[in-house]
Amino acid sequence: MSPQQRARWLPVLCLTSAMVLWASSFIALKLAFKGYDPMLVIWGRMLVGSFCFAFLVPQLRNFTYRRGDAKYLLFMAICEPCIYFIFEAKALQLTSASQAGMITAMLPLLVAFGAMAFLKEKVTRQTLTGFGVAIAGTCWLSLAADASTDAPQPLLGNFHEFLAMVAAAGYTLSLKHLSARYSPFFLTAVQCWVGALFFACFLVSPDINLPREFHLVPALAVLYLGSCVTLGAYLLYNYGVSQIPASQASAYINLIPVFTVILGFLILGERFTPSQYVASALVLYGVYLSQRRPRPL
Repeated sequence: MSPQQRARWLPVLCLTSAMVLWASSFIALKLAFKGYDPMLVIWGRMLVGSFCFAFLVPQLRNFTYRRGDAKYLLFMAICEPCIYFIFEAKALQLTSASQAGMITAMLPLLVAFGAMAFLKEKVTRQTLTGFGVAIAGTCWLSLAADASTDAPQPLLGNFHEFLAMVAAAGYTLSLKHLSARYSPFFLTAVQCWVGALFFACFLVSPDINLPREFHLVPALAVLYLGSCVTLGAYLLYNYGVSQIPASQASAYINLIPVFTVILGFLILGERFTPSQYVASALVLYGVYLSQRRPRPL
């Protein structure tokens, strides 16, 4: 493989891998919430990620700070993980993993229009068509799912997940702005450290149910979320965003519903109907269409 081909496919591989890890986070959160309070789970996730980065401080020093970037770094971290995880935790208490994953398909459209407004990126008609096809597929994917006892208030839960996507759009746009001057490694570390401090504030709330016994599977889920997802997925995604336009990178978010339904079927026992196979194929085609380069005339 030539260096040009490697440079083209490496962001694709990184972004796809990040989507698999993020899809698995819906499953891991469901498992973790069975044993521990949601805010405690999110704090533990950020703490594990921060602990991992603590060993890598020397590698984080290779950057040149530009005056005025503090507000962008803070805005990025407040959007995600802070606001994002608050709404996602609420969502997964009320809706199923597959339905929450479906709502993530709204993110590319939010980012695409935000990129047009703030980053002056051009969004082609073909890209918008691909987004539309993928969103139609994800809606079909959710509507084809059977009702679950794990989703007591799916409408409210899905709305909370949509609010999480609004925060994620702000995060992606600020990340794209900062990625020209800071490494994905540094930006991911900032997210973890700010998130750990932010969610530590919830520990003093009387509404938090502190654990009275150890739960093995939920504890392992928290460790997985903090290391593999918080550390691995964000590093992969941040690298991908730094290499291609934000509007194109965000199109990969449409893969999350497909991977979530597959993992939900394998791990949580959620049913995977024949129509969901068709809907998943539609999502994949929409992502392909949004990424395909127009053929020269």
